[in-house]
Amino acid sequence: MSVDDPIAAFLAEAFDVLDTVESALLDLGERLDDMAVINAVFRGLHTVKGSGAMFGFDALAQFTHHCESAFDKVRKGEVHATEQLVTVILAACDHMRSLLRGDADPQTGADILARLAQALNHTPIELIASPVVAIESGQAGWHVRFRIAPEAMARGINPLALLAEMRELGPCQITALDDAIPALTELNPNHCYIGWDITLTGAVAKDAIEDVFLFVMDDLELDLVPIPAVNAATPEPERPGTAAAPAQENDHRTDLSRTAPAETVRVPADRLDAVMNRVGELVIAQSRLSQIAGHSDNIALRAVSEEIERLSSELRTTMMVLRMVPVGQLFNRFRRLVHDLALETGKEISLVVEGESTEIDKTVIERLFDPIVHLVRNCCDHGLGDPEYRISVNKNPIGTIRLSAHQTGGQVEITVADDGRGINVERVRAKAEASGLIEPGAVMTDAEVIQLIFHPGFSTAEKVTSLSGRGVGMDVVKRTIEDLRGTIGVTSVAGKGTAFTLRIPLTLAIIEGLLVRVGDGRYVLP
Repeated sequence: MSVDDPIAAFLAEAFDVLDTVESALLDLGERLDDMAVINAVFRGLHTVKGSGAMFGFDALAQFTHHCESAFDKVRKGEVHATEQLVTVILAACDHMRSLLRGDADPQTGADILARLAQALNHTPIELIASPVVAIESGQAGWHVRFRIAPEAMARGINPLALLAEMRELGPCQITALDDAIPALTELNPNHCYIGWDITLTGAVAKDAIEDVFLFVMDDLELDLVPIPAVNAATPEPERPGTAAAPAQENDHRTDLSRTAPAETVRVPADRLDAVMNRVGELVIAQSRLSQIAGHSDNIALRAVSEEIERLSSELRTTMMVLRMVPVGQLFNRFRRLVHDLALETGKEISLVVEGESTEIDKTVIERLFDPIVHLVRNCCDHGLGDPEYRISVNKNPIGTIRLSAHQTGGQVEITVADDGRGINVERVRAKAEASGLIEPGAVMTDAEVIQLIFHPGFSTAEKVTSLSGRGVGMDVVKRTIEDLRGTIGVTSVAGKGTAFTLRIPLTLAIIEGLLVRVGDGRYVLP
């Protein structure tokens, strides 16, 4: 992605931030009193609002402001976080994505804000009896020193806006710090080398100052030192950063050298695909060269052929690693789906994820999403059973759906399992006979009968719902997996649950093959 396209960079990062906010909201739904998660949601919403305003997405900024204000009340203890509030903000995240794409419906936004107001009004309000405010007795103000990361301005951070917000808190004396400006020959015009030293006068809460820098905290080096009221017995402390400053005064400092993340480059997927195609052509050309060299007595040609074979093999391996992504990126997308399905079906559902660090080709990840959606929806609708049924058979009323992945050789096995009622084999057989799929009384094993659920149009649902009943989902699953050169297996135990196991190649880019000759024909065996 070109740095000359700041809007594209903003959109990519905004979608990432919204994904992070959504994940935090789902965590909050499980731990409504977790202040760390509440603060994470607030910071994410603040980031989206600030970035949106900076890049001209005014509708996004105005809409997000209401959501941010709601979570500001939550983190300050003015209202409690509730399931209703979490659900509304999840819907708000969907609307924010629509605003980013430019296809948002204004009425949808208005409805969400109405639901948000209702969620806040229905939340028990409990003002903190003795709020803890970072204003010490006799405090005269603050010494604030900050520097942004050199490359932060290229990401849209405006230090002048930070200074303006500081002035709104009270009278400020601001001094620019130019000690880090390099020689002209080494100066990068896109970098910011200046820091700022601020003396803020007045009884200002520490939280108010930190809120000014909340949006840029990850790209910031910050010192906050309170200024006590000066009297004959209390000398004014030295400015932050001097040798005499007490160690405890600097515990708010963020050291960029320690916290800076590993350097990464965001590359569009189509560019990776183009490079992978070139690598594939190179491997084919190298194979032809090896065959020619193998029939030649030229030692130099053979040496070059072996060297190119080694280099192309290393390049292929490196390129394949670049395309591999953790399957957790896929699994995390189902937390929201399970949350919504639980609300829709009135069931209590827990999602358990295992093996999310297992890596698989990004193209395979993208194509696996739809089939796993069908399997998860099937587990929720058909498999788990309602709480009354589960209690009647001595099961936990909270049903569990398990997503797991692990690598076996050149394949990845992904399992979607539930702890519900299992597949009723006799019911499947009866439906298949009634539909004419099998002859009445045909001799079939239970495993063969279960495979009939993948037949187009087959469904045992008694009525069509928004989740299932049309008989198209499982057919789509099987065809998609087979298109990926994979297989799908089903194991089910009555009263215990059902597990669908997908076996998928690690990558579709390059396949190791054995070239054989039979008569005049040449064949490649995977």
